[in-house]
Amino acid sequence: MSYDLAAWEGERPANDKTAGRILDDLYDRSIDSEVEEPPPARIAAYVAALLERWCDLTEDEEDTSPWSTGPLIGEARGPLLYLPMRWSMAEEASACAAATAEAMGLVCFDVQQDRLRP
Repeated sequence: MSYDLAAWEGERPANDKTAGRILDDLYDRSIDSEVEEPPPARIAAYVAALLERWCDLTEDEEDTSPWSTGPLIGEARGPLLYLPMRWSMAEEASACAAATAEAMGLVCFDVQQDRLRP
């Protein structure tokens, strides 16, 4: 079981409910699609910034990575990045991921809590 965040390019939604609808639409168009659209530069840069802080799961020899899938860039499709992380590291990793998303002008949504972050 993982703790999941989603991050995407676009205007910050006015509220959590609107953000949830946008995420559902993006997920249907990006993740569930048979056509794999590569991530735009800002999403790729976001993944790179997260991997500067914690290594990719595929390179984690010391069990220090919070990510529950790898490679992390594989979770990016088009303008959406779905970030599954280990529960044991979710508090620290999700706070960092949310702050990094905000600093990079991305929307961050907490899937478990159905709310925008930060």
